[in-house]
Amino acid sequence: MAAWIWLSIGVLLGIAEVIGGEFVLLMLGAGALVTAGVALVTSELWIQLIVFAIASVAFVVLGRPALLKKFHVKDQITKTNVEAIVGSKAVVISTVDAHGGQVKIGGEVWSAAGVEGHHPLPPGTPVTVVEVRGATAVVVWG
Repeated sequence: MAAWIWLSIGVLLGIAEVIGGEFVLLMLGAGALVTAGVALVTSELWIQLIVFAIASVAFVVLGRPALLKKFHVKDQITKTNVEAIVGSKAVVISTVDAHGGQVKIGGEVWSAAGVEGHHPLPPGTPVTVVEVRGATAVVVWG
């Protein structure tokens, strides 16, 4: 009977982890599942509690950091707006020089300018956006 109780606790903690997402409840649930296995062997409650405590601490200390590293990507910031454009590839639509032109970036037509002192870039040239000034993409060959 105790094994079923521990099994139920483990499953409920695993389900509750879906809400939390920090892997603590999942580790406690794993400790409860280990204890369910021990409860099949012994009916001594104090042994079950000790096994639960040791297994849960071990899972939290040893297993949780590995799961956090695998599933939580730290410092991942999705670039948006202008930051997403810089570094992207484009194709020249109308000749681009230091004073103007047009490029196609991800299916959108942008006003563009070449870097001062560079040669004009003819239509069809692959370019890279190095900067955005207002609504103008500054591009270089490549």
